[in-house]
Amino acid sequence: MEAIGNAGVAIGVLAKDGVVLTGEKRVTSKLLAASKSTKKTYKTDDHVACDVVGITVDANILINTARLQAQRYTFAYEEPMPVEQLVQSLSNTKQGYTQFGGLRPFGVSLLFAGYDKNFGFQLYGGWKAAAIGANNQAAQSMLKQDHNDDITREEAV
Repeated sequence: MEAIGNAGVAIGVLAKDGVVLTGEKRVTSKLLAASKSTKKTYKTDDHVACDVVGITVDANILINTARLQAQRYTFAYEEPMPVEQLVQSLSNTKQGYTQFGGLRPFGVSLLFAGYDKNFGFQLYGGWKAAAIGANNQAAQSMLKQDHNDDITREEAV
């Protein structure tokens, strides 16, 4: 949990015409060079994106797992995996690591955004707006004050 609290903040906002995901890259040590290859936002599938905060290696494992699950679903059913089902499946995988000895929990928080034909635009990790990472409580309170139901993507940015 400390890795998540020390990482840069990631914010997601659900708008009436889309979802906005943004993340802050933070160098956690003066000994580390800032890398342009470090990613905070990942494309999980053609209709799903994810912001990550925490241990990058754990994030890569979970993102690859989500991509594999989405591809298997698309191969089996010939349609994109519903966003809610993908998030729930990955959450079950992540939670499974907390139940058995010899496995450490993943040190990463995920914020999913996507679109499917059943529910339209969706944000998982919060209701209409969410923040994870460092200073997430301050960001959450600002989002609660400033968010309205008729916000557009341009206004959310």
